Amino acid sequence: MAVWALGINHHTAPLDLRGRFAFALDQIAPTLAGLRSALSGPEAAIISTCNRTEIYCANGAADAQAIDRTVDWMAHAGGVAPALLRSHAYTLHDGLAARHVFRVASGLDSMVLGEAQILGQMKDAVRVANEAGALGSTLNQLFQRSFSVAKEVRTATEIGAHSISMAAAAVRLASQLFEDLGQVRVLFVGAGEMIELAATHFAAKSPKSIAIANRTLERGEKLAGRFGGEVMRLADLPARLHEFDAIVSCTASTLPIIGLGAVERALKQRKHRPMFMVDLAVPRDIEPEVKGLEDVFLYTVDDLASVVQTGQAQRQAAVAQAEVIIDAGVQSFLHWMGQRDPQNGVVPLIRQLNSQADTWRQAELARARKQLARGDDVDAVLEALAKGLTQKMLHGAMAELHAGDGPARTHAVETISRLFLRKER
Repeated sequence: MAVWALGINHHTAPLDLRGRFAFALDQIAPTLAGLRSALSGPEAAIISTCNRTEIYCANGAADAQAIDRTVDWMAHAGGVAPALLRSHAYTLHDGLAARHVFRVASGLDSMVLGEAQILGQMKDAVRVANEAGALGSTLNQLFQRSFSVAKEVRTATEIGAHSISMAAAAVRLASQLFEDLGQVRVLFVGAGEMIELAATHFAAKSPKSIAIANRTLERGEKLAGRFGGEVMRLADLPARLHEFDAIVSCTASTLPIIGLGAVERALKQRKHRPMFMVDLAVPRDIEPEVKGLEDVFLYTVDDLASVVQTGQAQRQAAVAQAEVIIDAGVQSFLHWMGQRDPQNGVVPLIRQLNSQADTWRQAELARARKQLARGDDVDAVLEALAKGLTQKMLHGAMAELHAGDGPARTHAVETISRLFLRKER
């Protein structure tokens, strides 16, 4: 089996292009079905976050034709020309693909170096792919090993130390605009994990008020209750936008929910007092033209990049340690894949050994059942069963020791000693 990956991320593609390939979690299963149909059914998984969309596949060979078909399929899904997607995409094979997914899981390829959110997002994506029947043993091994490597990296290094999350960066930027956050009215649009994190950071600064606007009132009420805030419907957003000094939005909407006209009307009602806006969504929640308004300070996930990189110098030593752990994980995965290669004979041999052992087991069990049926002593039957199995297992080794001479016997002694006499670990 060959493993390969195709993707775009914050290093290679602008925000608006990434937004075209953002798949919500509930979209991944049907999307995987379409992908596997287009590629004639390889193992497949899709990881889609604010900063990346990556397709992982495992099949007989990572040939150029399969990758071209995947690029064409992905371009069609995002409504762009294949040539445009190719100019921003990367493809990785086998060891390089494994190294990449291990680095992603460990937070080394994130905009916020060492952030832990990506690991949960990957686990969700793998769970969905598994439930959809898209994972086989190869990709399952790849991802499970990536999770183990990520855990070791976070346990053995300080990769997450001093990291600044997107939410913390938003608070820092707001503090630069407003002299006193205690006088600021904050609106959060959405009620997902990112908004919950942002609300937690802002609430720590004791703003004048907090409001949650969400499509589902019940979920919004639950989050608002944690911070002593109010809840409102998304439909009421245009009429009330002027009430808020800071707006942080992150929903799964495929289209902007805060338009240029709504913000212009809000500014007029506010007599052009400044508005601080953070759009953490991919695709965008706030129309990009809003950034051009004189009294609006709008930041996207990409705009926050320079802020979240603060403190990165302190983590370079941890990165070096993490790379060592990742390298060991990659070598272990490649060794596992090599063992499964039919051309090296290991897998067929393992199957033959298991089949032979099962034949011996069945024969001895059948003999033991006959002895018990005729009333033989139970202990004597068990002893005979154990002795019979032992003799069958050792017969080949004993025959090699007696048959060989000179170098052949020396080699047999070394091999049999290693296989049968090594100490338990």
